[in-house]
Amino acid sequence: MSGVIAIGSDHAGPELKSAVIFYLSAKGLQTMDLGVPIGTAACNYPDIARKVVSAVLSGEAGRGILICGTGAGMCMVANKAAGIRAANCPNEYTARMARAHNDINILTLGARVLGHGLALEIVECFLETPFEGGRHQERLALFN
Repeated sequence: MSGVIAIGSDHAGPELKSAVIFYLSAKGLQTMDLGVPIGTAACNYPDIARKVVSAVLSGEAGRGILICGTGAGMCMVANKAAGIRAANCPNEYTARMARAHNDINILTLGARVLGHGLALEIVECFLETPFEGGRHQERLALFN
C-alpha cells in the first residue's frame, strides 16, 4: 500500500475532512486532499468520489476516505468502480470487520451522523486492521 491516503468530501463534510487530515498528518501519514474547502455552498458528491477512486486505482494513494452527509452516496459511487471495495462504517466494529474480512480500500463516513471523535476512531480501525486473507480472499475472488 502506498503511504498516501486520498481523502475527499462534498459540501457536507469539509470540517470532518480537515479533522481527519490533521489526525493523519499528526500520525506522520501523507494525505491527498481531493475534497472541497470549508464554506463551499454545494457540489456534486459523485465528482469528489471519482477523484478519490481514481487516486486509489492508479496507485497514487493506497487507500481512500470519502465523506458526505451520511456516507451512503459516496459509498454507492465508489463501489461502481471495478477494484474498489468501499464500506460506509458508522462504528469501529464495522470498520474493523470490513478491513479484516472484505479488505476495503475506501472508507466512507457520514459527517452529519458522526461526531469527530468517533469518526477518528473509525479511521484508526480502517488504517490499523489488516486483511485476514484465507477464506475471505476466496470470497473476494468471486467479485470478478
